[in-house]
Amino acid sequence: MNIPNHIAIILDGNGRWAKAKGMPRSYGHVKGCANLETICDDMKELGVKYLTVYAFSTENWKRSRGEVEGLMKLFRNYLKKCIKISEKNKMKVKIIGDVTAFDEDIQQKIRELEEFSKDYTELHFQIALNYGSRDEIVRGMRRMAEDAAQGRLRPEEIEEETIGNYLDTAGIPDPDLLIRTSGEQRLSNFLLWQLAYTEFYFTDVPWPDFNKAELLRAIDTYNHRDRRYGGVKEE
Repeated sequence: MNIPNHIAIILDGNGRWAKAKGMPRSYGHVKGCANLETICDDMKELGVKYLTVYAFSTENWKRSRGEVEGLMKLFRNYLKKCIKISEKNKMKVKIIGDVTAFDEDIQQKIRELEEFSKDYTELHFQIALNYGSRDEIVRGMRRMAEDAAQGRLRPEEIEEETIGNYLDTAGIPDPDLLIRTSGEQRLSNFLLWQLAYTEFYFTDVPWPDFNKAELLRAIDTYNHRDRRYGGVKEE
């Protein structure tokens, strides 16, 4: 089986999964967070080198105050626990998105986690927090414009690679496979630049129920795609 070098996942369906069980949405987020740890183990075991997950978008601030506060508490706990996870899996962790919107203690935990894991190479794990692809592009282009204004960059030097270097994912290869759970079939402002040639896989399985068997099913589907033309291989 050909294992994708980089898999991106939109972690969708936590709240609906919990509601279907008669539980509060926060229960679904907790279970989804626990599942993320398991999937990281599976990714390393399979030989995936890069994993990027969409955990909290710039639009998620519009959710109820109680749900947002619950998510912030969950982030605090997970970022602390993720140090042990990164050590176990020799996993380098990078947070992408505009983290300046978070409370200072969360920003500090992000800095500590990235510093602790910076030299690990077994798995490169990117977590998108307060992330929106259009926001990422705007922020990157502002930095590019500033460099051009300061004479550090000439317009004729700007190429695709140049733009990529100003994005949050600079230095990270584009995803080979995007997985979205829970039945939705849209990108929701996730990695718009980086997904230009990525294969998409949509499943009705909600994120808390997404396991290794489902991951292997997604990878098997990826293996039946013709990467040259984006179609399905003929038998």
